[in-house]
Amino acid sequence: MNKLSAGLLTLTAASACALPVVAEISPQRMADAIYAVIESDRAVYTKKVVNRLQNEEEVITADEHWQDEQALPLPAQMLRMGAEGVAEKDLGVTYALMSTWPINKQNEAVTEIEKKGMEFIMANPSKRFYSEEVLGGEKYFTAIYQDIAVSEACVTCHNEHQDSPKDDFKLGDVMGGVVLRIKLD
Repeated sequence: MNKLSAGLLTLTAASACALPVVAEISPQRMADAIYAVIESDRAVYTKKVVNRLQNEEEVITADEHWQDEQALPLPAQMLRMGAEGVAEKDLGVTYALMSTWPINKQNEAVTEIEKKGMEFIMANPSKRFYSEEVLGGEKYFTAIYQDIAVSEACVTCHNEHQDSPKDDFKLGDVMGGVVLRIKLD
């Protein structure tokens, strides 16, 4: 092992120890960072997996009944499965999809902050919405981000779905939002 490798091993072992926190990250910066991961993963899955395998190569379809149909989960289902996994870890962070035109009624804005946030991001497609709210006696930092149609698979699925209240989406349209909440201590 050379000196550089030994140094990296030492650094890795040292960084695994519990060190005192010297700086804090604002809830807004944390929410933006988490959303960047969610947005990137969602876009990669939608473009590189669903769109390629379903629309370009026509190998397999994405279907809301993916387990019964031996299909790919829809991008919205992948996001929900990830969100459920995060919620199970009980870290004080939750996220979910929502839409002004939800196919799944669970994705409709419910709280006043969600409604204001959806209205804001629809009117301001390049801006993010931030607020605080109290839910179940707990205070949360709430951020709402645009959910953009990043591939033809998004547009086709939403425009052709029998339960979709809107059927004229185009590539690049804001189709809804992602609400991300961080519990404030």
